[in-house]
Amino acid sequence: MKRLSRPLLAAVTLGLLVLPGTAAQAQDKVLNIYSARHYQTDERLYGDFTEQTGIQINRIEGKDDALIERLRSEGVNSPADILITVDAGRLWRAEQAGLFQPVESEVLKQRLPDSLRQPEGKWFGFSMRARVIFVNPELVPDPPTTYEALADPRYKGLVCMRSSSAIYNLSLLASMIEHDGKDKALAWAEGVVANFARPPQGGDITQIEAVADGECGITIANTYYYVRLLRSDDPAISGAARKVKLVWPNQEGRGVHVNVSGAGVVVNAPHRANAIRFLEYLAGDSAQKYFANGNNEYPVVKGISANPELEALGDPKIDPVNVSVYGENQPLAQMLYDQAGWK
Repeated sequence: MKRLSRPLLAAVTLGLLVLPGTAAQAQDKVLNIYSARHYQTDERLYGDFTEQTGIQINRIEGKDDALIERLRSEGVNSPADILITVDAGRLWRAEQAGLFQPVESEVLKQRLPDSLRQPEGKWFGFSMRARVIFVNPELVPDPPTTYEALADPRYKGLVCMRSSSAIYNLSLLASMIEHDGKDKALAWAEGVVANFARPPQGGDITQIEAVADGECGITIANTYYYVRLLRSDDPAISGAARKVKLVWPNQEGRGVHVNVSGAGVVVNAPHRANAIRFLEYLAGDSAQKYFANGNNEYPVVKGISANPELEALGDPKIDPVNVSVYGENQPLAQMLYDQAGWK
């Protein structure tokens, strides 16, 4: 799949690279995607869509916030049809910027769970990752079984975490605000800070490696990072992952916190029909299998199996809250983290 420069993409979008008399036909076979997903395995997903439909995909990749700002600056002149990004909190940011238009699709309603769809149909979650607890069993023989328990003083000096500004942590606290309320969410953040083994640093893989090395005893990370380590061809990497123990949090209560990789149709999409067709494709069986096998993400459509390594982790109870609340509560979540001294 060729990635086009902005001028070339604009030219393709305007039909300037086709022979006279064929512009309308070319318009019908084009889809322009702005994507914040950077996984090589997605190439097969895009190629499969083109093979099934004949619609040529032109793709621009970038970081989430940069793509959102680009869409804002391009305004009505944007060639983008679809925005794909990771985490419901970022999808909410794009929604708040007025970048999505509502979509009515019976296919999407029937195949995607209500909890993974923005209530007005402005964006949709197509793959899922769970944010779980990892422990070093040698350091923590009695691991926490809930997110709330991470604030227990018995884990003082044992907890490693990412920065509070990391979108995954913002969404986690946003969900806790929804379930437990502002005061309890703040008390939790303060308790976790008191239990830090070190200042927040690094990404999810950094946290898992720190637990495996014994630098700390407990962390939280997304499942797809963990499975990526397990599936590594490097014995040192896969071996380190096997040193940690995964704990599914809150199984006696609301269930494990999950987040999504999702997409929506851009408000001024020049190829709206193709864009909706692409969203429906992402909810189809073949795309759902690509998500599972390509990037170790959970399919969101019932009846589609995850890859063997994911399935081996178990079949957890999942928090049924609508993921759109992660964005709605995001500003408050950041304020509470700041108040708690979580850098």
